[in-house]
Amino acid sequence: MSTRTSTELSSGMAGQGEQQEPTARNVLLIHGRGFKPGGAAFSELCWEALASGITRDFPEQSEALGNVRCELAYYGDLSGALLTAAGKRYDEVLDIGDRRHALKSLKTLTTRKEFGIRHYDRLPGKTALYEFIADITAPVCSAFGMWVWLCKRCSRDFAAYLGTEPDYAEQVRDRLRKKLLPMLERGERILLISHGTGSVVAWDVLWELSHTSPYKEQLQGKKVDLWLTLGAPLGDAGVRRRLRGASEKTDARFPGNVVSWCNVSAEDDYTCHDKTIADDLRQMLQAKLLSSVTDFTIYNQAVRYGRSNPHSSVGYLIHPRVSKIVAGWLRDGVKGHSPM
Repeated sequence: MSTRTSTELSSGMAGQGEQQEPTARNVLLIHGRGFKPGGAAFSELCWEALASGITRDFPEQSEALGNVRCELAYYGDLSGALLTAAGKRYDEVLDIGDRRHALKSLKTLTTRKEFGIRHYDRLPGKTALYEFIADITAPVCSAFGMWVWLCKRCSRDFAAYLGTEPDYAEQVRDRLRKKLLPMLERGERILLISHGTGSVVAWDVLWELSHTSPYKEQLQGKKVDLWLTLGAPLGDAGVRRRLRGASEKTDARFPGNVVSWCNVSAEDDYTCHDKTIADDLRQMLQAKLLSSVTDFTIYNQAVRYGRSNPHSSVGYLIHPRVSKIVAGWLRDGVKGHSPM
């Protein structure tokens, strides 16, 4: 088996949606909040990070990853327009350059040991302060009805998604729905990866496809093979109360179209300050809506603009734990297996 470089893999994957017929297996990624580079540049960075981790730790799976159809559900133009209208500024050239620099540095880490706490503790600007503040303020604001206010202060576009601008939320969901629905209709294997607040979008779309017409009739029980959430805020009670289906009184409040779920959270990542979701979703397992849900905690070694950034998407995608999960899915020939 020939092993291609991560750059070759990422370049090949980024264009597969246009160059090749749909394959039997798909990796679909949805990003999170904030400004994002243009879709082509951002897609290339994401797939290069994922491919680099596989090449480093599981080179025998590099060819398999190159043969999988990889797509990005991109809505950075929508969030960018919303943030710009709110007076926020963005330098795309600088952002792309810094993301590339972060990925280049991450690619110099060649052993799993280098992704541990000792290396992480030496990163410039590393701090647990923001996660500590989130741990304290999120439940207090939620209890006093100030959760949306807090969210708007921290993330204008996420607050818009969660309720202040429903048209924006529907446009964002539509970007993922248009990618995911045809894959499910064709009965193909799907690894759905969601980063940060994109995990909330993923939950909402999965719920809609499970419970609303005409989708539930079209899909007839077809499921996502594995959902991999990275830095997801789904452990936060305030977020869960605003998910699609949260008002349902039965098991209908949960998506029913995922076989297995792996949740990866980084230390000091305040977006996922509550790092465990398995304890919050026991009822999904009890109702047999899900085969397994497993939480993992990692150290995200990314440095952005000279400071540690534990929420960085490339830092998550290149991490050995993520590589192991993805390699397990690539290696598995039995639909529905949960790779650990």
